[in-house]
Amino acid sequence: MLPTLILKNQKPYRRFHPWIFGGEVAQDPGAEPGALVEIHDHNHKFRGVGFYNPHSQIRVRFLTREHQTIDRGWWYDRLERALVYRQRFVRNTNAFRWVHGEADGLPGLTVDRYEDYLVVQFLAMGLEPWREVILDTLVQLGAPKGIYERSDAPVRALEGLEERVGLLRGEMPPEFIEIQEGPTRLLVDVVHGQKTGFFLDQRDNRALVSRFAKDRDVLNCFAYTGGFSVQAGVGGATSVLSVEISEPAAQLCDQNAALNRISNHLTITANAFDLLREFNREGRSFDMVILDPPAFAKSRGALEGAIKGYKEINLRALRLLTPGGILVTCSCSAPVDLRTFRETLAHAAQDAGKTVRILEERGASADHAPLLGVPETEYLKCIVATVM
Repeated sequence: MLPTLILKNQKPYRRFHPWIFGGEVAQDPGAEPGALVEIHDHNHKFRGVGFYNPHSQIRVRFLTREHQTIDRGWWYDRLERALVYRQRFVRNTNAFRWVHGEADGLPGLTVDRYEDYLVVQFLAMGLEPWREVILDTLVQLGAPKGIYERSDAPVRALEGLEERVGLLRGEMPPEFIEIQEGPTRLLVDVVHGQKTGFFLDQRDNRALVSRFAKDRDVLNCFAYTGGFSVQAGVGGATSVLSVEISEPAAQLCDQNAALNRISNHLTITANAFDLLREFNREGRSFDMVILDPPAFAKSRGALEGAIKGYKEINLRALRLLTPGGILVTCSCSAPVDLRTFRETLAHAAQDAGKTVRILEERGASADHAPLLGVPETEYLKCIVATVM
């Protein structure tokens, strides 16, 4: 028998959310951090089984809403189902997200595949007792050359866990893994790069840039290692200018351009905010501007500052665009929902004196698909617009 946690009477929209917060708990199970517990509603009706962590604001993360035994076979089934889904919906790449946490019924777990290597993140206390079972299963199902851990995200501290990185199974990944996205090739540093090495969630949005880039002078701000830049170049851009503040990322951006034989590409190592202002003063113009900044808000307390930041960069970008020019603008800040992001873009367009037409509103690629009714999983927004 598992310890039992009793819920307060929840609002209907919360009843199928994968997280239970501390304020929703009527009776604590008194279990150890990371233990499995049964969740019962206020009428003592079974609701499911999940990870329990009294040290986290997220008191319980659901694993199942059925009467199931959580054992090695359960983990094998969940991980296999996640892989089959990717095999069905992810195409033309050898790099994809195998496990996307709650969206795969595997809360706190991230598994990214880069060619023959897996990079994993264990971001919930409840995963710790199952580490070896998970790793064994990944080897069985995926046969990787190596599995590397990048559990160095700040959320580990919120779970009462220390950050961890290092090789877990097999051989160490090479300094750069070469991945393929459609017609492009990209070098990824899974040991030192952001997140697990690359932003796989933008794959489909990068491909869209390739469709629109032909015969355009393109400015890519917050370029990181040049995923958008390479797609623009392969798509036939007249010129591509990448702006990246990190020197190592900027160097890899140049390497990726060279790998794809893009000769009309230049990288500037600079702060994108400062450079956008400088370009405005100089009267520079571009036919396409891409904005894919890091998250400006990771909590609702930072929302006001984030909105100011998004308005600033979009205002500057719109002023640089020629008539008929295209803006590809993104936000990965979960507290900034699509409506707020769209309104911020509208205010920027008003201040820039531009009439803007939205071509597409997009999210993450299929291997990062959000859960319906769980806004926390709908973190990535991408608006493609044109200046009239």
